[in-house]
Amino acid sequence: MTNQTYQNHIITLQKWAKAYYVDDNPIATDEEYDKLYHQVLDYEIKNPDKALADSPTKRVGGVVRNEFSKATHIKRMWSMEDVFTTPEVQEWIDRTVKNVGESRYFCEPKFDGASMNLLYENGLLIRAITRGDGVMGEEVTDNVRTIRSVPLSIEYQGLIEIRGEVVIRKDDFEAINKERLRDGENPFANPRNAAAGSLRQLDSSVTAKRRLVFYPWGLGENSLEQSDLSVKMDFIYTQGFLNPPYIKKCESIKDIEEFYHFLISKRDEIPMMMDGMVIKVNDVSLQEALGYTVKVPKWMCAYKFPAVEKVTKVNAITLQVGRTGVITPVAEVEPVEIEGAVIARATLHNFDEIERKGLMVGDAVILIRSGDVIPKITKVLEDRRDGSEVAITRPIQCPTCDSQLLDEGTLIKCQNLDCPDRVVNSIIHFAKKGCMNIDGLGSKIVELLVTEKKINDILDLYSLEFSDLEGLEGFKEKRINKLLNAIALTKGTLLSKLITAMGIEHIGEVAAKQIALQFGLELIDVDFDKLVAIDGIGEEMAKSFLEFMRVNHDFVSKLFDKIEPTVEEKIKAVENPFKDKTVVLTGTMSMSRGIIKGQLEELGAKVSGSVSKNTDFLIYGEEAGSKLTKAQSLGVESLTEEEMKGMIE
Repeated sequence: MTNQTYQNHIITLQKWAKAYYVDDNPIATDEEYDKLYHQVLDYEIKNPDKALADSPTKRVGGVVRNEFSKATHIKRMWSMEDVFTTPEVQEWIDRTVKNVGESRYFCEPKFDGASMNLLYENGLLIRAITRGDGVMGEEVTDNVRTIRSVPLSIEYQGLIEIRGEVVIRKDDFEAINKERLRDGENPFANPRNAAAGSLRQLDSSVTAKRRLVFYPWGLGENSLEQSDLSVKMDFIYTQGFLNPPYIKKCESIKDIEEFYHFLISKRDEIPMMMDGMVIKVNDVSLQEALGYTVKVPKWMCAYKFPAVEKVTKVNAITLQVGRTGVITPVAEVEPVEIEGAVIARATLHNFDEIERKGLMVGDAVILIRSGDVIPKITKVLEDRRDGSEVAITRPIQCPTCDSQLLDEGTLIKCQNLDCPDRVVNSIIHFAKKGCMNIDGLGSKIVELLVTEKKINDILDLYSLEFSDLEGLEGFKEKRINKLLNAIALTKGTLLSKLITAMGIEHIGEVAAKQIALQFGLELIDVDFDKLVAIDGIGEEMAKSFLEFMRVNHDFVSKLFDKIEPTVEEKIKAVENPFKDKTVVLTGTMSMSRGIIKGQLEELGAKVSGSVSKNTDFLIYGEEAGSKLTKAQSLGVESLTEEEMKGMIE
């Protein structure tokens, strides 16, 4: 492939992606797109110096940070004044008329998400910054690059800040929460929190999976000459951005009210969560004349929608068991209709929330469709109690397998790996990359094997034979042998890796390695005092580990017998300046910080993620931020990467 052909392919892929993600009018099949995409990717792998910054391959994510750096907006991002009633809207209009005379207005939906500022220069996206305090936000460019509706390049070549909302569509939000519940994680309270949380993932590949969408709603720094904001935004839409589903230019409060009620009528139909309508003075020169208060622009306001809530009764509490065994209470309520949807269940997240609300079975409660999607109990109506209500107690046994639960306060967990509600997801976790890395054992295959009763738990993987898989859908001789070989290859794996694969709450790779090095196979019978004596193992981690081993003692013993894991030995570091020292890394280095971390650990250093008075060295690269500042303020010795290498040599 020539470089010119490569550039032409980039243009084609961009056109196809825009048609699919922005215009909702696909002009190529998935197969055609994937084939061309991989041709482009192959060229870039062979010619990394010729890869274009706006290539679609830049959207897959994979950049991992330790923290986000702060960045300043060229022009401030403001909050908005909220209005809730027609008289309040009229009062706002009267103020604008008093100051600048009669105005025309530009109205659009107010999507409830995370505000974002995109900075383009010479046609390329160079920075994406969260709203923050309006003056300074967090730089999340790597994550925003994964959002398909954000163009990596635009035709306009001038310096321009394009502001908008990062949102999650309602159906995608529900899917994400189902995944989180399945994985034993607390669900997001609403799509806004989900969008904000997705943008702040330190691993951009996680953001890439969250199906975020960007809708532009305004501008910061720009040199566009159009006199009306609506015309400027029409130009922005031509640059490859999504149009809001509805917008309207209004002349009077009558027009504004009609459009407001029209949007309310479309509330269920529009796929994004809306919590109101934004009203803006359309003429940019009048906006400048009106100016700003300390907090908000005088030329715009948010006309909020009325709350969507009903009163109902809690009939019972049921318990759901997630992948890691986290127990989530769910309120079963008297079915009630809220704007066309019949609601019979409401999430309660955890038992601490039940206690905060003072909720009892039989209580009358106010139920709200939070973000038009997730039913949530916002208030208990205690004055309606008649004495028949029953207190809700914290469970002590798993509702599925009857095992004793681990109560950590906010979280209550079933630790039994054989629990039927945990089996599928515990096997998926066990097999995934970063754990046992069993090639060919993805989630669909695990579900199939469990459904067909070929396996009932992790141990059964090591008893699978060719005849067990023969005849299953999609399993031919080559695939069967490949899977059985992949399982066999995990025998003799490092003990620390096996511990990580078990999915013990609070025990990640670092803790697993420390425990494996300290105790070897004897870890199954270790006691509390010995565990907490390890640097970095706190009481909560120790309690979780011990409870897991108590519940799964025989299971883990059998797993050790099947796998015969390799027990790592402690490496005795030679004397060097970093032995037994606490080191923090920050900034961009000449190589991966993970590699440098490994080198320092081999030298006997403890590499920490945060700076404190106990830090011995801070090693920094380019664009070092708050960690370097804090280290200097604490008098921590700070070294460049080159200085660190000099000390090692």
